[in-house]
Amino acid sequence: MAIFQHIILLLCLSLFCATSLVSSHNRHYTTPSVPRLTDLFSHVSVNKSFSNVFGGPNIKILNNGSTATFALDRTSGSGLASWNKYNYGFFSAAIKLPAGLTSGVVVAFYLSNADMYPHSHDEIDIELLGNDKRIDWVLQTNVYANGVSTGREEKFYFWFNPTLQHHYYSILWNSHHIVFLVDNIPVREFPNNGKFSAAYPSKPMSLYVTIWDGSQWATHGGKYPVNYKYAPFVTSLTDVEMVGCMVNPKQPNSSCSSASVSSIDPVEGPDFIKLSNQQMSAMVWARRKLMFYSYCKDTSSSI
Repeated sequence: MAIFQHIILLLCLSLFCATSLVSSHNRHYTTPSVPRLTDLFSHVSVNKSFSNVFGGPNIKILNNGSTATFALDRTSGSGLASWNKYNYGFFSAAIKLPAGLTSGVVVAFYLSNADMYPHSHDEIDIELLGNDKRIDWVLQTNVYANGVSTGREEKFYFWFNPTLQHHYYSILWNSHHIVFLVDNIPVREFPNNGKFSAAYPSKPMSLYVTIWDGSQWATHGGKYPVNYKYAPFVTSLTDVEMVGCMVNPKQPNSSCSSASVSSIDPVEGPDFIKLSNQQMSAMVWARRKLMFYSYCKDTSSSI
C-alpha cells in the first residue's frame, strides 16, 4: 500500500511539474512604455532592397514588394540579403513565425560580412529558435567581431505568441553600442567601451533574413530535430527598415553618403547614442522577467 501511495505521489508531482512547465510560458505581462523607434523611419521594398541568397523557390514576394514569405521544407531553407552594406544603422522588420511543432527551425534576422571576411567576419544576430511540444519560441542574441563571438549567447522567452501576428525585431548598431529590441523594448545592450576595439563589430555588413534547419543545436542542444511531417514551415516578413551609413567595402575611401542617412540620424542622433531612462527601465524589466540564459552566467560554459 505504501509503495502504491508513493507511486501516486510521484505521478502527481510529475503532472504538477509538467503543468507548471507549460503554464509558466503563458505570460500575460503589462509591457513598459517605450519610444517607438520603428515609427521614425520609412519602410523599404523587399524586392528592391534584397537579393536571394538561397532557396529561391521557397521565397514569395507579396503586396507589391512590401511583404515576403520564407519557407523551410525537405528540399531547402531560404533567405535574402540586402543589396547594400552598412557601417552602422537601424535595422528592423515585422516578422510572424511559423505555428505548430517547430523544433529545430531557426528564423534569423542578422547583420554579417562573412561573404567579404570569411575568417574575420563581424555579425550581429537575432535568432528565433523553434519550439518542441513543451515550450515557446526562443529569442537568442549573439555578437561576433573579427571572427570571434565577443557578445556570447543570451536567450529570452517572449511575452506574446510570436506566431499569431507580426512583431518587430530590431537592431541598433552605432559606434556607441549595439541594442537588440523586440516591439521597441530593448532586451540587450552591447556597449562599445573603447577598451578593446577588436571586440566590437566595425566593418560594413549586409542585412540577412533566413529560415533554415538548425536540428543539430537549435532546440535543447539538438535534442529535438526538425520534424518534416509538419513542413513547410513558413515565416512572414514585412515593414522592413534599413537606414544608416551605406558604404562600398571594395572602395577603401568609401564613406557614408549623406543621402543615405535619414534626417533623424540613427548613427549619432540623440535618440540613439544612449538608452533613455525609460528604455533602461524597460530593458531591466525584460531581462528580469524573460531572460532565462546568459553565457556569462553559465558556469558549465554550455548552451
